[in-house]
Amino acid sequence: MNHTFEPDYRHLVDAAYNREAARLPLYEHGFSVEVMEAILGREVGALFEGDLADKTEGFRRMAEFARMHGYDVVPFECNVVRIVQDGRGLCGLEGPLFESKRDIDAYPWDEKPAEFINRFSGYYDALRAALPEGMKAVGGVGNGIFEAAQDFVPFEKLAYLQVDDPEAYEALWQRVGDLQFTLWSWLLENHADSFAVCRFGDDLGFRSATLLQPEEIRKHVIPQYKRLIDLVHSKNKPFLLHSCGKIYEVMDDLIGNAGIDAKHSNEDAIDRFDVWVERYGDRIGNFGGVEMNVLCLRTPDEIRDYVRAVLERTATGHGGVALGSGNQISSYVPPEGFIAMTETVREWRGEG
Repeated sequence: MNHTFEPDYRHLVDAAYNREAARLPLYEHGFSVEVMEAILGREVGALFEGDLADKTEGFRRMAEFARMHGYDVVPFECNVVRIVQDGRGLCGLEGPLFESKRDIDAYPWDEKPAEFINRFSGYYDALRAALPEGMKAVGGVGNGIFEAAQDFVPFEKLAYLQVDDPEAYEALWQRVGDLQFTLWSWLLENHADSFAVCRFGDDLGFRSATLLQPEEIRKHVIPQYKRLIDLVHSKNKPFLLHSCGKIYEVMDDLIGNAGIDAKHSNEDAIDRFDVWVERYGDRIGNFGGVEMNVLCLRTPDEIRDYVRAVLERTATGHGGVALGSGNQISSYVPPEGFIAMTETVREWRGEG
């Protein structure tokens, strides 16, 4: 494979705005440190724990990894849950911080933005310093409204709160939205130049349905999304939603009311990528395509055949499309499977 690839983030911007890009972009929700280190043969992860110079070098190596595999962007975000319960509530490993409206009112909400900025501003500074010409990031402030709410009040307890204290339940969504709005305002005022596309991940569903009742998503989640997406749009950036699950029941709301420009994440057990493209390709960009089980369990030749089939069904004539895994390049993705996927896309683009 020719490694003289020159990135151009504008291709991904086109796809996010549902315009067929001149060069079909590759896209991932994340690159695991383990896969980057295995392929680069150099340290990456430890650099992000160092000083500004170390962090900058870490991002340079991430950008090098992205460029050598044909990506125009790198994925990066700092997650809101890191200043709540560090994701332990979201994962069901900690109990709720709130059991009443009084608990919510007593929480130090006003201190949280400064905590986020003090903890993570150096990462955003390093990202800006490291990005090469033609490359930007996709991301921003990680975790959407639903995921952030679950780190305050884990999913099961959220259902109890809804019944036991409706006033507290209502207040939680608003407070989480307010916090997210403050963080996104800071990010866009200070680091918008580093991002080609803004996004957060918010898994609203699972294999058969949405996790919350659709009417609850419409009432509590969509209005908070709209606040954030309107803010992103005010800075002339497209917005990408990453959400796993079968969320067809709220897609019209996400597109028409929240205002998403593009959507990522798919698994074949729900529907193949071309089904999502067929349903929504006239309204939003569609990112993803390659089933994670295929990427992790099939041989490189089988992966190549699978990716070619996805490309033939979706890559042209369907609006904005970006190809990559249906989720992200996690630590358990075999490097040879990842390489088979990216090389197949690049060969299809005529870069072989």
